Amino acid sequence: MPADCHRARYTLPRFSKRNYAVLMKTIYTSLTFDTSDVAKYRFHVLTVFYKHGLGAVQDAFGVKKSTLYDWRRIYEDSGKRLFSLVPKSTRPKNTRSMTLDWRLESFIRSFRETYGNISKYKIKLFLDEYAKSLNTPSYSSGKIGKIIKRRNYFFEAKRKVRRKKPALTPRLKRSPKESLPGYIEIDTITLYVLGKKIYFISIIDVVTKFALCKLIPTLASRYTKEALEEFRKLYPYQTRVVQTDNGHEFLGEFQHYLEEQKLPQQFIYPRSPKINGVVERFNRTVQEEFINRCDELYFDLDTLSQKLTNYLNWYNTRRPHHALKLETPEGYLRKFIQSPKCM
Repeated sequence: MPADCHRARYTLPRFSKRNYAVLMKTIYTSLTFDTSDVAKYRFHVLTVFYKHGLGAVQDAFGVKKSTLYDWRRIYEDSGKRLFSLVPKSTRPKNTRSMTLDWRLESFIRSFRETYGNISKYKIKLFLDEYAKSLNTPSYSSGKIGKIIKRRNYFFEAKRKVRRKKPALTPRLKRSPKESLPGYIEIDTITLYVLGKKIYFISIIDVVTKFALCKLIPTLASRYTKEALEEFRKLYPYQTRVVQTDNGHEFLGEFQHYLEEQKLPQQFIYPRSPKINGVVERFNRTVQEEFINRCDELYFDLDTLSQKLTNYLNWYNTRRPHHALKLETPEGYLRKFIQSPKCM
């Protein structure tokens, strides 16, 4: 484009934050007739009015005469454009504004600057004395609070105190590669049934796939400890390592129990369920094969717990596993118990 060519420059006036929001809302409502049910209803009523008259509209819709004429006036003044039927803001044009004495307002500001974010109730005591010396009415604590909020009289930033959680160590970066039994993984299952949470704790040996799943009332560390104690009674091989995620149910009383038993606890990294892959796969299996197919889940948890025990007995002693070359966990574990290298 040559330099001497006339260029038209289109600029918008500067808007305040409030006026800009009003402008954007007006543009939005002007372009959204199809999404406004109220505008469509008004247009339908006006169509019936133009075709059949006022009496038919009042009989069919019960719209007041004054309201109908207002809609017609707005619609026709805009040149019968549909966007004019979109509801506008109902905010009154004249609103009340808070009358302030500049001296009292200055006092509140200087008081907050001097003494920090002091409360409105304490400021009122000093403001009453100052207003009395000026022979003028004082402000209530509610009005002082409004002044502080609207004028943004906050001169000290709030400090966010973050509590540092103790580091859960050691952490694993990848799934364990184990060849001997005794390395177990523990996880939880949370189900939402009829607006209620139901919890299970799952424990499985990484090598032999010998597993336990127990219904627990809440995700508390003591229930996790009880489940591990039950697993160790059922599992004939000595537990060497316990691997968990970072949930609170694996801390506290459960962690103290591991320290007493001198069992090392391995933590996985947050949002890394692949590291807990064995127990995560067991969670899916027990849900697909038993929990989701058990109707007692909805009305009788005691019977559910009994049936779960029977299922786990079948899972550990009769069910073949592809990971074990179609052997059962009990049969696969027998090889290690009988081997003199593992005794």
